[in-house]
Amino acid sequence: MNVSRLCFCKMGTRSQSSPVNKARASTGKGKNQSNRIVHGYSVVKGTANHPLEDYFVAEYRSSGNHELGLFAIFDGHLGNSVPAFLQNHLFNNILNEPGFLKDPANAIKNAYSQTDRIILDREAMLGSGGSTAVTAILLDGKRLLIANIGDSRAVLSRAGKGVQLSVDHEPSEPSERVNIQNRGGFVLNMPGDVPRVDGQLAVARAFGDKNLKEHLSADPDIKEETVDPATEFLILASDGLWKVVQNQEAVDLVRKIRNPKAAAKRLTDEALSRKSKDDISCIVVRFR
Repeated sequence: MNVSRLCFCKMGTRSQSSPVNKARASTGKGKNQSNRIVHGYSVVKGTANHPLEDYFVAEYRSSGNHELGLFAIFDGHLGNSVPAFLQNHLFNNILNEPGFLKDPANAIKNAYSQTDRIILDREAMLGSGGSTAVTAILLDGKRLLIANIGDSRAVLSRAGKGVQLSVDHEPSEPSERVNIQNRGGFVLNMPGDVPRVDGQLAVARAFGDKNLKEHLSADPDIKEETVDPATEFLILASDGLWKVVQNQEAVDLVRKIRNPKAAAKRLTDEALSRKSKDDISCIVVRFR
């Protein structure tokens, strides 16, 4: 499907060093063509001694008479090549799937799988690392499709109640553990550490990670929601936020902040105040 861009918002911005957390928050905002739906983002580099591994997308495109809002968080590990690749290619692959508008969930599933195969085939260029993903596609401001692999999360505020739309794919979850074991892998939980696939990776699903791929799924969980009068805003964020802030806490913190850029920054600032040391990326999409 051929698509054209309506508006483009800065993506994957790297922060420069500062006295706070060795990074400065990068923030920005945007809106759709009708100005009815607005979004903002905030990204902060963590304290680890490697380049920023969180990348994101926040933009609108048109397809015929349809307007598409595209939002995503990609949280990389063992390098930033895979999340950078996802930033540039995943939505294109989804939108170019035959029948996307008729069956978007199937198109998303196929594109996730296709994109993972491409990443694995390009290991020599992209490296052996991987990335989680949480993606949101807003169709004509009415249908919201959330897909994810890994532990980056989507939380919707509906009449003030936080509703988690994604699934945290953690190796400790019984269904994920069984899936890993059925693939010939194992889950190891060393004292003082978190459960890891084959003792290495702390998420049960991810793009890339060729060395673990036999035991690691890239199948997304997909959920569709209708945007109705009770639908207030959507939060997409990496686990740098969710490790220290609960879903309802996040909703309560920003529900009264009308500016989505300020809301996203409020959430990353809160994660920093709670001593989150990971990269932190957050997008807030306000529907009304």
